[in-house]
Amino acid sequence: MGYPKGNLVSRAIVKPGVYTVIPPEGRVLNVLPYFEGFSTTILASPKYGASFVFYVSSLAPGANTTQTWCKEEGIESFVYFMDEEKPGGGKLDVRVGGEKQTLSQGGYAYAPAGVGMDLSNPSSGGIRVLLYKQRYIPLRGHEARTVWGNVNDIQERIYDDMENVFVQDLLPMDLGFDMNFHILSFEPAGSHPFIETHVQEHGAYILSGQGVYMLEEDYVQVQKEDFIWFGPFAKQAVYATGRQRLSYIYSKDFNRDVQL
Repeated sequence: MGYPKGNLVSRAIVKPGVYTVIPPEGRVLNVLPYFEGFSTTILASPKYGASFVFYVSSLAPGANTTQTWCKEEGIESFVYFMDEEKPGGGKLDVRVGGEKQTLSQGGYAYAPAGVGMDLSNPSSGGIRVLLYKQRYIPLRGHEARTVWGNVNDIQERIYDDMENVFVQDLLPMDLGFDMNFHILSFEPAGSHPFIETHVQEHGAYILSGQGVYMLEEDYVQVQKEDFIWFGPFAKQAVYATGRQRLSYIYSKDFNRDVQL
């Protein structure tokens, strides 16, 4: 990397308990035990107020987990195959319990609490994934189940009656699940219908485009590869800017009452 050409600058914003914006510049890699061939950055953690952990990770050819990830009691997990070094050739092998599937780009898997998952890259090129874990909140009479899918097989639906904003739901909406992942997409000039204030947290990774996000009292320019954490009740809304569709994948906790 070498010496900087000028003053050290950063677009990162970290307001513990409120929100964060973490661009790719300035990220550092974390050594995770039992992740061989992974280059991983932890983007969200309870250390700044998030109730979950969100990662972005590059897998070299042959990378694999040498111990089942998130097999701890009460911890649910999710993986999303974001992109590949060589378009058209990337694969991600995922094992959840006794079932194994090979995912192509856009594929994802959810493992119920305590089951965990094993990951490996059988491809000749590198791939990137998003990883997520949180503590599951049980609900009597309901339980989560393993989910496999690919965003390319999910029909977009119009979001809140706005014909230039679209959403895809990745996980079931039933009460067995206490969280979900969605992809929200805005055509140029699209926006949220109102400024949101809600108890749910989000962890969002921008997949394409640019926008100006209102986060509390701040208006922040965001773009592809930025990560945003939205704390509970943080005011939030985005305007899509630029010439490309603004899309991001984000987590949401739901289906549960607030615990005291």
